[in-house]
Amino acid sequence: MRLRREKAAVVVVDIQEKLLPAIFEKERLVQNSVRLLKGAGILGVPVLATEQYPKGLGSTVPEIVSACKDFAALDKVSFSACGAAGFSEALRNLTDVILCGMETHVCVLHTALDLIEAGCSVFVVADAISSRTVENHQIGLARMRDAGAVIVTTEMVLFELLGKAGTAEFKKVLELVK
Repeated sequence: MRLRREKAAVVVVDIQEKLLPAIFEKERLVQNSVRLLKGAGILGVPVLATEQYPKGLGSTVPEIVSACKDFAALDKVSFSACGAAGFSEALRNLTDVILCGMETHVCVLHTALDLIEAGCSVFVVADAISSRTVENHQIGLARMRDAGAVIVTTEMVLFELLGKAGTAEFKKVLELVK
């Protein structure tokens, strides 16, 4: 299954201030998510974000907010981003959904399962998601793969969306991955 830029959207799941400190390899998660979001901006791929109970877990971390042109997050209390008011409408006819965020085994997993059931092609960016433990991260990835999600890396997504070298977009994306 191939990513199609014209059908793609990036979904940022709950990268929030009060939850991030407990996350395994949180620096990797944030760094690769920022790289992914900046690349999406260069390539014109829309970004949707969610926040799980922001009153208790805080807002999206500043690095993520600043990586997006017009950042706005949808509040949710369901584990799946699909339960956020306006989420499905915001996806419109975008069927190739690229997931980053936390936690792998809860909110990212539930989002992936719901999107797969809805008929979307789901691409889970393994180096831009995490959980509090390595085990939960690894088992969450395996469960999503078993359910039909495609497991990818940040660099894989960016180059697949690009499709070719030798363009101004390619040069900008190359700077992000160096």
